[in-house]
Amino acid sequence: MRALRKTLMVFGSGILLSSALPAAANYDQHPRVNEFIAEAAAEYKIPADDIRQWLAQAEKLDSVLAAIARPAEKVKEWDEYQDIFLTSKRINAGKAFMKEHAALLREAEEKYGVKKEIIAAIIGVETFYGTRQGNYRVLDSLATLAFDYPDRPLFWRELKAFFALAEAEQINPATIKGSYAGAMGYGQFIPTSFLNFAVDADGDGRRDLWANPADAIFSVANYFSKHGWKNGEAVTQRVHVSGDKYEQIVNDNLKPNWTVSELKALGIEPTEKVSDEKPANLIRLQGKHGAEFWLGEHNFYVITRYNHSRMYAMAVYQLSEALK
Repeated sequence: MRALRKTLMVFGSGILLSSALPAAANYDQHPRVNEFIAEAAAEYKIPADDIRQWLAQAEKLDSVLAAIARPAEKVKEWDEYQDIFLTSKRINAGKAFMKEHAALLREAEEKYGVKKEIIAAIIGVETFYGTRQGNYRVLDSLATLAFDYPDRPLFWRELKAFFALAEAEQINPATIKGSYAGAMGYGQFIPTSFLNFAVDADGDGRRDLWANPADAIFSVANYFSKHGWKNGEAVTQRVHVSGDKYEQIVNDNLKPNWTVSELKALGIEPTEKVSDEKPANLIRLQGKHGAEFWLGEHNFYVITRYNHSRMYAMAVYQLSEALK
């Protein structure tokens, strides 16, 4: 029996809902549903009847549409943003998490070449070390966004991938919970990231990012490794600026597309030793005491592959430093 035809399947302790399904939104009758089903069937070989069955059970959530319109990164400056993620509570919980999972973090660091503090910091920022994984049914969130959100292509793709991962992992899609945007588990992987980067760390035949810390930790490390993390290299450092030439390139790109020597010529001076030939860019954040200037190096850019926000990357970096 195909996974999508099953009424209930237990997969870990943290992702099951009550057997009562929410009120349907008739997504199985949406004007574009046949197009969606055809694409998912062709791309992932999922039977059309399975997809239609689960879309019939999806609920439209207005709360999801409201939440997607106001992500935290667009309404806060760094001086506020850091107060969310760099608290003593989160730091202390992170140290406890690292102590509890010291062996797993060490193994992941050795296998993937990604600092254990960075792995822990990602999980700490995303879900407070697995304790806040989201209370939305991912089926509802992604169906709402795929069919009722104006910027559909991203979520259209993620909904197809969601059905594919449920099929691959033998999970009933109506039981999976996550964020309003369809991110799941300790590390809040979206479905395409799950398919591409989730790993079965303990060899039990499942990639359980919801209830298995080993799979979650190794998957985050694998994500960073596949996105080019350079073990032993710096992430960022404070810099001083002078004159006004630097204004033309500040925050111009997430990717480091200047050399340090080129930045120096524009009045940017590092505070730590760094090669003149190293790729970097100039970051400006509005801190509690005014503008802060930072050198965005390659590994800082890699963090932004997880979330395309300078403030997010800075929060991860500074939390990782506090966890050392």
